[in-house]
Amino acid sequence: MSVEILTMLFFGALLLFVMLGTPLAFALGGISVIFLYAEMGDLGFYLLASKMWETMQSPTLMAIPLFVFMAILLEKSGVANDLYDMMHEWWGGLRGGLAIGTVLICVIFAAMSGISGAAVVTMGTIALPKMLERGYDKKLALGAINAGGGWGILIPPSILMVLYSLLTEVSVGRLFAAGIGPGLLLFFLVSVYIGGRCWMQPELGPALPKEERANWGQKLRSLKAVILPILIVVIVLGAIFGGFATPTEAAAIGVFGAMVATGVNRQLSWAVIRAASVATLKLTALIMWILFAAHAFSTAYTALGAQSLIQDMMNLVPGGRWGSLVFMLAVLFILGMVLDPVGIMLITLPVFLPVVQSYGFDPIWFGILFIIMMEVGYMTPPFGFNLFYLKGVAPPDVTMGDIYASVTPYVIVTLIGVLLIILIPEIATYLPKYFYG
Repeated sequence: MSVEILTMLFFGALLLFVMLGTPLAFALGGISVIFLYAEMGDLGFYLLASKMWETMQSPTLMAIPLFVFMAILLEKSGVANDLYDMMHEWWGGLRGGLAIGTVLICVIFAAMSGISGAAVVTMGTIALPKMLERGYDKKLALGAINAGGGWGILIPPSILMVLYSLLTEVSVGRLFAAGIGPGLLLFFLVSVYIGGRCWMQPELGPALPKEERANWGQKLRSLKAVILPILIVVIVLGAIFGGFATPTEAAAIGVFGAMVATGVNRQLSWAVIRAASVATLKLTALIMWILFAAHAFSTAYTALGAQSLIQDMMNLVPGGRWGSLVFMLAVLFILGMVLDPVGIMLITLPVFLPVVQSYGFDPIWFGILFIIMMEVGYMTPPFGFNLFYLKGVAPPDVTMGDIYASVTPYVIVTLIGVLLIILIPEIATYLPKYFYG
């Protein structure tokens, strides 16, 4: 049977089971195993087991449950409330200041947690009602939280980056370093957008009345709220980039820091530790099935010979290497509207990575573009995860239509950031070269 027909059957079966509601990890893994056995017989099972065994011995894998546990503890620690109070006093006197301050907190939360939903849920609970109460435009406020919340997978530490590293065998430390510049770039672009719109249309984000603004004494006292978060970020990232610890060891240090922060805020209890441990176990087990599905898919796809087919198809895309890059990013954008980022990673990376390597693109640089497009997927209708996280914690008068309508300008701003990283690769590649040579 030709590789073209096998590819159509392979993806047709995958689409069928996904539409039937089968979890993607099980649908992809099960179908891959069936096709692998049909193509290679018993040898395929030995090959798959060998790859899984090799992955399970990777020390990097231990970073995943540690970063998840750290993120859940920080979410329950009360750190976000203190950060919002500080931001309110420093930024509230500016037009759009509360929204800019909110995305700044999203940056700090992203640098502590490693997952996307934490900042969206926290800021949707704390900051959104305050902004709406102060007369902020609903769409401006919703979009700011939606966009900022997605940076959890871009600004290190990032669980999605750890998965990308495991699937592509690139350095997770280099990926972490590469995410800092683009993360700060996106924060700058979103802040400029919010500030510019509120300067031209003051009614969208009114400044606090003068009598409600904090004095310098209150502002300086509020800075103690950033001590613990900044300390956690410096310890975790400083240990990695300074060469004092591997990402796994730094994740363990981060867990300790998160427990200290939770204890300082008097939220640490056996109930909190138990709840965080159970949630971590569930998510880690899910990730293990995802890794199995990824290896099964990669092995089956290689056995079918479909990678050469995709390579030939890419050669037909006009524009050469840059046309192929735009085509891959467009595919990621479209898939992001309907699939979760991990599922997209499972389906596309085994296909895209050989193309990236054949054209001589830096896999670290491409990894950052990939992660940003996954971030866009978190915030785009109809199935972006952040949209539903936000709806779950938003006030009752905020409709799903409001949330959908809020994302368009922020998606455009994010795509402008992607274009800048393509035009100036050093935004992503400078720090990895600086820290690792």
